[in-house]
Amino acid sequence: MDGVGCPGKPIRLMVGLLYLKYTFSESDETLVSKFIENPYWQYFCGFEYFQHSFPIDPNSMTRFRQRLGAVGAEELFEEALNTARRTGHLLRSHLNKVNIDTTVQEKAIAFPTDARLYHKMRQALVRAAQSRGIELRQSYKRLSKRALAKQGRYSHARQLKRPRR
Repeated sequence: MDGVGCPGKPIRLMVGLLYLKYTFSESDETLVSKFIENPYWQYFCGFEYFQHSFPIDPNSMTRFRQRLGAVGAEELFEEALNTARRTGHLLRSHLNKVNIDTTVQEKAIAFPTDARLYHKMRQALVRAAQSRGIELRQSYKRLSKRALAKQGRYSHARQLKRPRR
């Protein structure tokens, strides 16, 4: 079946783009725009001359990652480490400590003025009062639930004064 379809893109280009994508935390779309601007990235991916257009369709990156799979990605990472070790850029002492930067990861932290946070706070206060035997005149359980729903609707409708109430 040789000669059928479009010839494959060079593996250096695909792997180079993959490394650049994850090194600089780029999406496929931003990778395209930065690749066109940056001659260093183009040289890294195997081009001798400056390219004025992206050599592949951005969707090809997605298909390449799917074909590569988790096992292939592990092999690429392992080969990168082996190459760094062979060239002397990675020493055994460098592997004793690993720094993990989690500042860019999403966290389950609610904004302090969030209505859900107020709702959870009210629930926690009611539970704390009940566990200590403090009798409350009203727990606002039903009212708080209804107010939370209304606040969401008002915010969605951009009625900014009403959700504050």
